[in-house]
Amino acid sequence: MRPLAAVTLIILGSCFAIMVSLAAVVIVVMVLGDEYPRLQHEFDPLLSSLGIFVGMTAISALSFYALLKKYAARYWVQAAMWAGIWLTGWYYWP
Repeated sequence: MRPLAAVTLIILGSCFAIMVSLAAVVIVVMVLGDEYPRLQHEFDPLLSSLGIFVGMTAISALSFYALLKKYAARYWVQAAMWAGIWLTGWYYWP
């Protein structure tokens, strides 16, 4: 495996793990939301974070697949992945 593919796979795994964790938290908030009204205030930011990482997981998976299959557009997809990482960092930076 080439180094760029290995780095992309690490990014894909990280995004996937964050996405699954956020989905689990969404389920917990949906179950406990009526009993704990403070959780309802956190639901909208939680959904936006889940959406961001669903998108990042999809872009990373597409980028990894394009690198493995050596498609002509693999570097464009890589650029989209790195732009997504930059935008995600910008969104969460305090």
